[in-house]
Amino acid sequence: MDPRADLERTKDRSRALIKAVNAPMKAFGQVSLAVKTSEAISVKEKEYVAIGIAVVQGCDDCVGFHADILQKLGGTREEFCDVLAMSIQMGGGPVVMNAGRALEIWDGLVTA
Repeated sequence: MDPRADLERTKDRSRALIKAVNAPMKAFGQVSLAVKTSEAISVKEKEYVAIGIAVVQGCDDCVGFHADILQKLGGTREEFCDVLAMSIQMGGGPVVMNAGRALEIWDGLVTA
């Protein structure tokens, strides 16, 4: 497993989709920007919400994408693990497996 290489493949697939189905992807990008303009909670907190959803849904590509953003925003492993714990509490047994993969992705993306 190479989370950094996996992240680059995810970004490459997204770029290919932007070319293939531009209008829907452009609209999705606008939604992403719009939800980050509200200041009721920080962008970092919103990214942790995204991580929780990604873990529960079992989307490793989403975990990698949002973990990378969180690390750039100063997110910590401890905060990340709190979100994993909450995801496990809400999702039960199957989410335990997803959370383990998510932690592996986080650790693999850490740039010392």
